[in-house]
Amino acid sequence: TFIINHNRPMLDNNNVTTCDYETFWVDRINFLNQTITRYISSIILFVGNVGLVFTCLIFWQPTFRQSACTMYFIAAGLSQVFTFNFALLTRILQFGYNINTATMYLWFCKLRFYLFYISIAIPRYNLILASIDRYFASSRNAFYRQWSSPRIVIRLIIGNIVFWCLIYIQVLIFYEIDGNQCLPQSGSYRTFFSIYIMIDSGILPFCLMLIFGLLTIRNVRRSRRLIAPSIRINSNRISRKDNQLYRMLASQIFLFVILNLLNPCYLIYQSFTMYTDKSTLRTSAESFVSNMTYILIYLSFGLTFPTFLISSEMFRQEFIQVIQRRVFRRDL
Repeated sequence: TFIINHNRPMLDNNNVTTCDYETFWVDRINFLNQTITRYISSIILFVGNVGLVFTCLIFWQPTFRQSACTMYFIAAGLSQVFTFNFALLTRILQFGYNINTATMYLWFCKLRFYLFYISIAIPRYNLILASIDRYFASSRNAFYRQWSSPRIVIRLIIGNIVFWCLIYIQVLIFYEIDGNQCLPQSGSYRTFFSIYIMIDSGILPFCLMLIFGLLTIRNVRRSRRLIAPSIRINSNRISRKDNQLYRMLASQIFLFVILNLLNPCYLIYQSFTMYTDKSTLRTSAESFVSNMTYILIYLSFGLTFPTFLISSEMFRQEFIQVIQRRVFRRDL
């Protein structure tokens, strides 16, 4: 005897197809996210560390060492050691190998993101300080040129470190483990922090670099028109070094703007959709996009050394000499 149960739900082929479609793409997105993080980020980690060693060695040579701008480059390089070997390394473990160290303990959740934010902010604003230094150094006003001195640079570098260490104490207070993620506390603070990061990481650095970059270009053009030919010949060596520093700084700013622009854009989107119900597919896609924007930030740091090599002839010459002295042990 067959009993027909009219209360039994009917199997919907459309629902099965939709579920299979979503599962398929979630798996593909997660696999792509894991693969890119595991291999591309590992390459960035290696290239970044090697590049930092050579960058610091080259800028410590007599050709560059006496420049105030060079001190900002060295300070940025030293702070990036922590950027690569802590912040990027923990990201590789999380997205590349599913080892989410940030959610193991609450104290490590707070400490990890505190160190992450300051290790990103310090080298970024050292670059901004370098652009401001170039503006002062290129000014015809003697008072402004006094601000481009090693004594003032050291104070500003230390002040930059202290400032960001204090600013991001908020992370130690307001970060929490929410589900399987380490996030700012839900509610108004999460909205505030998203907007703050958008301004601090995107809008403010871009505006400062653009403003002082344009002002420096204006100063350089004015100086070239006013300097007499005989004076220009006598100061050719100094001008060449300054021009090389301008080019290296300009290339760094261009690289920063291009590779750091997407992360603030994503944060804007995230702040507006924070309380929206999202499917598993959408959540996976957003996680992928978010991770890629952070990888681009690390890429901008990792490409510092190759960018200097491409943009500066003096930097390439010093690099060759460092290789000959340090690697092949040849006295020049």
